[in-house]
This record gives sequence, structure tokens and C-alpha cells, in this order.
Amino acid sequence: MTSNQKIHRYARQIQFGPVGQEGQARIRGSSVAILGCGALGTVAAEILARAGVQRLRIIDRDVVEWSNLQRQSLFDEEDAEQGRSKAEAASLHLAKINSEVTLEPIVADITSENIVQILESMDLVIDAADNFSLRFLLNDWSLKYRRPWVHGGCVGATGQVLLLTGDGGPCFRCLVPEPPPSASVDTCDTAGVIGSATHTIASLQATEAIKWLSGNHEQTRAKLISLDLWNNRIRELKIPKQLQEHCLACGKEQFEFLDGDRAIQSETTAVLCGREAVQIQTNESNIDFEQISNRWQSVGRVQVTRFFVRLYLSDQQNLTLFRDGRVVVNGTDQISEARSLVSRFLGG
Repeated sequence: MTSNQKIHRYARQIQFGPVGQEGQARIRGSSVAILGCGALGTVAAEILARAGVQRLRIIDRDVVEWSNLQRQSLFDEEDAEQGRSKAEAASLHLAKINSEVTLEPIVADITSENIVQILESMDLVIDAADNFSLRFLLNDWSLKYRRPWVHGGCVGATGQVLLLTGDGGPCFRCLVPEPPPSASVDTCDTAGVIGSATHTIASLQATEAIKWLSGNHEQTRAKLISLDLWNNRIRELKIPKQLQEHCLACGKEQFEFLDGDRAIQSETTAVLCGREAVQIQTNESNIDFEQISNRWQSVGRVQVTRFFVRLYLSDQQNLTLFRDGRVVVNGTDQISEARSLVSRFLGG
């Protein structure tokens, strides 16, 4: 790519007065983490890559499935057919969009044990995880290390967006003091979702990020915006400053989800929401994919990438081992059966 081509790549963005040459230079020097690479994360990542963010860290624990293709815009049928990890597949596509961006795919669960290391040196985080516990953890991390994040959530045709600076309150916990019971919260698996809604919410998240990264902090949205695209409603909600006085996170600096008694640890075993799959966290470390692949060759078809090794037991059932020691058994929602399969084919 010639220097002239590089200049023209961002020409229209630079022409926009609030960004200009100085703002573009700030964007080009920034690092952003995309926490969750699904419907929101793929769209936000693409917008920020095209905007010229220097470094994008794509974090997701999951693989691409056929049901993702309706709204997760970076993925295609080949990704679903191969069952590629979302972080890897997104990075491969983003590299074709903007070769100047440094892409760092990470296939992992975010917990209180690894969040500091994984988000190290990031200037801003896009919340695209659709997980309340993870948002509380991210909120604690943001306040403790004074880093901004852009909250986003979407289900059905509704969604919300809010940028939180991390520099004191109010914070996310002022808005939602406690994680709601799982049974009381709709998800994309229980209520469905339309692609236009997720694209809208992710675009708003990326816009707030671009404002912040370009130095236009005063233009970021101070209120939470809530949209119902199906019923044509837009609302804004201001978080009262006085809520900070009673907030355990920003008011009292008690970071329960990061380093307190509610810290999110690695899940040992869990049935994955909306899927016929069980995740098991093993104690495996220093995993030799080649050795395991060779051991599994006599059992069934084996797929190896730099992020995982997968054993196909049948058309409906497979076992995927990730480098962080997680195993996802697809084709069952019975924990006992999943543990049995892991014991048989991995040991332990």
C-alpha cells in the first residue's frame, strides 16, 4: 500500500471536522478490546477497523455456528462449516478489510483471574458480551484502573448503549445495583433478535468509541440511550449523580466482582445457554495439540487450529479442547455424559 493510498483510506473521516487530522492521529494510536465477538462485537470491530484503530484485541470463547450468520456480520458459511473460533474468524476477515490494524485474537473466558492481564494496555473496551456478571466485573476493572468502556446490550428489537469513563461515578452498578436473576432476563436464545437491531446498537457503541478515541470526550453521550426499533421508541435515561453515594463500586470502591468475595472464577462445569453443549474447565496446562491430535486419529475425524483441537465423534457430537484447558462437548446437555466423554478421550 502506497503512502497516498493510506492517506485516502481515511480521507472522508478526516474531512469530518470534529475528527480532522488530529483526531485521526489519536485513533491511529489507540488500542481497543472487543469483549465478545458476536452480533455486537463483529459490527463494532469492523467499524473500528475501518476507522483506523491501531490495535484490536478480539476476545471470545466460542465458535461460529450457523445460527450466528443471521446477524454476526463478519462471519460466513465457511466459518460455520469449519466451526472456527469467533476470535480467529473475525481477525481473518478484518485483516482483509484493513491490513494496517494489528489484530490480536484471544480465545478465552474472561474471569477475575485473567481480566487484568487480557485487558492490559487497552485504551477502551467494547462490551459485547451479553452477560451481566461479566459487565459487573468489567465495571470494577474500569473503575479500579480508570479505563473507559462502552456498554451495549440487545435482544429482540430493543437495545441500550452507555459510555462509562471509569473515572469515578456514576457507573454501571449505579444503574443496575445487582445482577438480575437469570430467569428474569430475556436472551437472544429465548426471545430472538433481529440483525438490524444489533447493527444499530453496535454502531452507536462504535460511535461513542470514536468520539472518545479522537479526543472528543465532551461529545460522548452522558445518558443511557434505549431503543425499541420495532415500536419506534427512543428514550434517554440520566443516571442521578447522588446514586454514587450509596454505590458499592464507584462510591465506596468495593470491587466485589474483581477482587472481592463475588469475584468471577473460572467455571468448572456449565451447560451453555441456548445450546446442546456442556463446557468443562479442566486443569490441563501446556497442552500439546499435536500429541492429542495424534492420539485421537484412531477415534474419529480431528480438526486442529492454533486455538483448539476438535474430535468429531458423530455428526451430532464433538469434543473441542481449547488452549486454556476448557473443553466444550457439543451434542449433549447432560453434564454427567459430557464428563464421561472428557474422561474417556482426554483423561483425568
